[in-house]
Amino acid sequence: MTSQTTAERPGHEPGDPHTPVPPGGPGEGNGLQAGLKNRHLSMIAIGGVIGAGLFVGSGAGIAAAGPAILVSYALVGVLVVLVMRMLGEMAAARPSSGSFSAYADMALGRWAGFSIGWLYWFFWVVVLAVEATAGAAILESWVPAVPQWGWALIVMVVLTATNLISVGSYGEFEFWFAGIKVVAIGAFVVIGLLAVFGVLPGSDNPGSGFGHLTDAGGFFPKGPGAVLTGVLMVVFSFMGSEIVTLAAGESSDPQRAVSKATNSVIWRIAVFYLGSIFVVLTLLPWNDPSITEDGSYVAALNSIGIPHAGQVMDVIVLTAVLSCLNSGLYTASRMAFSLGGRGDAPKAFARVNKRGVPQAAILSSVVFGFVAVFFNYQWPDTVFAFLLNSSGAVALFVWLVICFTQLRMRPEIQRDTPEKLVVKMWLFPYLTWATIGMISFVLVYMLTDEAAREQVLLSLLVAVLVVAVSLVREARRRKAGAKQP
Repeated sequence: MTSQTTAERPGHEPGDPHTPVPPGGPGEGNGLQAGLKNRHLSMIAIGGVIGAGLFVGSGAGIAAAGPAILVSYALVGVLVVLVMRMLGEMAAARPSSGSFSAYADMALGRWAGFSIGWLYWFFWVVVLAVEATAGAAILESWVPAVPQWGWALIVMVVLTATNLISVGSYGEFEFWFAGIKVVAIGAFVVIGLLAVFGVLPGSDNPGSGFGHLTDAGGFFPKGPGAVLTGVLMVVFSFMGSEIVTLAAGESSDPQRAVSKATNSVIWRIAVFYLGSIFVVLTLLPWNDPSITEDGSYVAALNSIGIPHAGQVMDVIVLTAVLSCLNSGLYTASRMAFSLGGRGDAPKAFARVNKRGVPQAAILSSVVFGFVAVFFNYQWPDTVFAFLLNSSGAVALFVWLVICFTQLRMRPEIQRDTPEKLVVKMWLFPYLTWATIGMISFVLVYMLTDEAAREQVLLSLLVAVLVVAVSLVREARRRKAGAKQP
């Protein structure tokens, strides 16, 4: 590996709000190249919030809450919009490959940046295993001659190569795969609405109108409390919205890219999440068994007579899986790169090759991804179940850290570089505190939910262990510093 440069972390005291954020954008001495074009970032922003969970997992949410799942999606959507607004404010002012981890490092202290950075990396490494396995299952059903583990290996190797070539190759891959997701959901919403209003030629379900929203036990068939159960089931399908703020660090105009992505998050959630689920619920009764058996999108397409709906959806889900894998590997490697540059991971992680790619960070992340895939096949109900549950609540931890970091950074940015506040959090600091309250409520509610309790407790356990490691490291650093003359 040809070492070009190493990101250096400027010295500062933990929690000192007056010190600069570690370098992250191109041209700031970290060696990453501005290889992502505006169209790449636009599509990453639009498609980044759409994971395979929307296609595969939405049926379970509908079964749990009925039509009221729309309220669940709306509540989580509002939460994501507010968190992204806060993150966008910081990322537009100070783009960094470490994004919220780098900002937490400066605003809250070394322990915060270290802890949330490694937890986020851990989350995406586990996601690599989940998505690789899901993609392999689809590919094996098409070509059974290749075993599922073989397909998982092939998918991981191909996407590793894509990330190693250049950041531009990652961006190009993501542009087309995210584009397929966006076009597919857009077409689904349009076709579904045409059927709902009875103008779709040859539809088996013409003019169903909006009756299905209330004709099977009302809008709240499981009671208003089911909305919160729905929130727990859909919140993790929104993870990934923040990827664009990491990717912006490798674009020629990060401020413009972040501003555009932050401003578009409202309509993205409204169309892709609320719009598509609304179509499903207006085409079919919420308790139709095909929603859980075939999947909500396939069931909706079947209801209006779209031929080969299952096969079409398999292709779209595979696209979503590959897109998520590609972005997951990119995100994990860039977080490892940032941690290495700040001295919180091996220094090799912060080195880039002649193409501006953090090769060691990518390979280390994919190695752990391969290990997680192995656990998924070898011990799916024990070791891998632990990994899955212990990373499950990391999304909420990340969002909480973003909120507290923005509370500390906003006054500093406003004082030192007010011209860079091109994205502003609304009603600061009141909405920031309200968002903290909402996220905390969801975490507490998870403890009362039997299905989610293990997930949040194991995630808290891992978080406590990582924070403990960071505090011990800091204590040793201070002790070593005190001994120096």
